[in-house]
Amino acid sequence: MAESFGELLREHRAAAGLSMGQLAKRIHYSKGYLSKIENNLKPPHETMARLCDGELDAGGALVRAARSERDRAVTLDRRQVLVAGTVLGVTLAGGPRPVPNERVIAGIRTSFEHLRELGMQTSPVVILESLIAQLKAVYALASENPEPSRSRLLLLAGRIAEYTGWISQEAGDDQGALAWTRRAAELASAGGDREIASYALVREAGLALYRQDSVSTIDLARQAQSSSRASSRTLALAARREAQGHALAGDRNAYERAMDRATELLDSAMTDVRAYPLLGSTAPNPVELARGWSLCDLGRPAEGAAILDRELVRLPVVSRRTRARFGVRRSLAYALSGEVDQSCVTLAETLEDVAHVDSATIRGDLRELARHVGRWHNHGAVREIYPELRRALRHRS
Repeated sequence: MAESFGELLREHRAAAGLSMGQLAKRIHYSKGYLSKIENNLKPPHETMARLCDGELDAGGALVRAARSERDRAVTLDRRQVLVAGTVLGVTLAGGPRPVPNERVIAGIRTSFEHLRELGMQTSPVVILESLIAQLKAVYALASENPEPSRSRLLLLAGRIAEYTGWISQEAGDDQGALAWTRRAAELASAGGDREIASYALVREAGLALYRQDSVSTIDLARQAQSSSRASSRTLALAARREAQGHALAGDRNAYERAMDRATELLDSAMTDVRAYPLLGSTAPNPVELARGWSLCDLGRPAEGAAILDRELVRLPVVSRRTRARFGVRRSLAYALSGEVDQSCVTLAETLEDVAHVDSATIRGDLRELARHVGRWHNHGAVREIYPELRRALRHRS
């Protein structure tokens, strides 16, 4: 039985009847680099492991082996500090306020929706303080007013807290994102609705996905799907996240089952007409965008790039954050499939959106992309785009 990643890779390559040179050509790495991996002279990079796993149909075994070697080599500090437990313990100065009527609550919601629209197009630092201030004000109003205004305001506060968690993640504050997300579930439950509480688990699963933690991604997404009160749309987004977790683990069969379930649930979802804005992605087809993303994790980047090409043209111009996120993923998919010229062309189309939204999570994908296209540093298209790519990595709005 193979004891190292290199030995396991050699076994799967031999079983597939491929020479080292043939495999290197298929995954667009050099034969010399692959030789060092197989002979345990270099540690495996997880992206390379995914490409090998997909090409050799290893069912996630190579991904797990690469991750095990990484975990043995690095001790990860997983301590988490919860920072939002008392942040909302405030009241409005000047004593009790009159009970807000329907028009006042609608106005507060409209103000929040305007902040969400800004969040689609600009840096998280532009709106984060305003979101927190609005959240404190809404919570204080809920605390000092009777029903039914109290519950309606708590539900709105929960939705604002959930979005504040997302924007905190985009600003690079993962611990703040987790704390705000959990606070959102508490507020929504206090308001009498489990929908946000269920969706908060989807958001936590997203945080785990960005940590490359497939086990937690799958577990949290399944918890979200166990709710009997969640809408079909939230269940669809939870199944979508579960599928991404399975792709991260290299489990193609489980990925396809979860993705099919997500598609069916999203097709059956009704329009949300409740008193707070729609939860989650506003993209026309978030499941297909996730499919393009996940196929890269499954070592099938060319298929992923084709899907992202198709779906990106459907995104409105104002959805800059979504366009930037999946545009960078598309360029990465092209690079991983050896289409370096197309990777550079699509990246040039995406960098303006990247600069505007100033996302910490998107910069993570940009760093991965820079590492891969850097292997073609003498290629003309790479030399042309690389200075702009480096500027994007340094950018802060």
